[in-house]
Amino acid sequence: MSTASTSASKATPELIFFEGQPAVHLRAPGGAEATVLLHGGQVLSWIPAGGQERLYLSERAVYAEGKAVRGGVPVIFPQFEKRGPLPRHGFARDRRWKLLRAETGADDAMAVLGLSDDEATRAIWPHAFSVGRTVNVGARRVGLELEVYNPGTAPFSFNAALHTYLRVNEVEEARLTGLRGLTHADSTEGGREHLDSNGTLRVEGEVDRIYFDAPGALRLSEPQRELGIELQQFPDVVVWNPWEEKCAALADMPPLGFRRMLCVEAAAIGTPISLAPGEDWWGRQTLYA
Repeated sequence: MSTASTSASKATPELIFFEGQPAVHLRAPGGAEATVLLHGGQVLSWIPAGGQERLYLSERAVYAEGKAVRGGVPVIFPQFEKRGPLPRHGFARDRRWKLLRAETGADDAMAVLGLSDDEATRAIWPHAFSVGRTVNVGARRVGLELEVYNPGTAPFSFNAALHTYLRVNEVEEARLTGLRGLTHADSTEGGREHLDSNGTLRVEGEVDRIYFDAPGALRLSEPQRELGIELQQFPDVVVWNPWEEKCAALADMPPLGFRRMLCVEAAAIGTPISLAPGEDWWGRQTLYA
């Protein structure tokens, strides 16, 4: 395994410490930046060139072994929510990943992280696996790729998601478009399914929806700025905001934190992904400022 170090040149991504945890800091030649925590393989920050922070990270987030960090872009694998026997959202988001590669190119910076099975994962999910996460940051965009490989001798199935916390100035003023004609399961109504005939989502209360067979492009609009969201090989989209009551019950969220975030998550939930021995799968979410 090769890693960058703080003694490297300015053009080389640095291995730093963030809240006492090792992380890699990426800076593209155009000035865009991203920070990726090795704990959970989690992207914590993305600042486009000349812009502002576009990911939400709770000021009360907990950085500890076995704990998920509230905010950024956690990796959900191999289970979504409580849809199975594993801990909620699986185990990838609260384990230490390895930094496999970090480099700066002519117009971007990239980090590749990896997670594989060990005795602890096999005790609760008896499969050999290898998961890779690539973070590629350019001037006005960040690409977030997840790859899963089955190196074992038996097939397995999994769910996955990039639990993307987008930072907004005021969630009630944000508009998410590109959902027209999609069926979604509403978790606030026990999973009841609805057909979206409007196409524009406004957040005026708790939102917890899984949109199935989503299009490849969505747009999050706010006064004075927009964010493009592109999905590749992730068939579903989760949209989540806990709103006031549930936010207040989250110890790792400030009481009004729900006003500054909206989760728009690239996901594979409705139909689990199955891999035979030797097969792999990848999915990508790209954000454009």
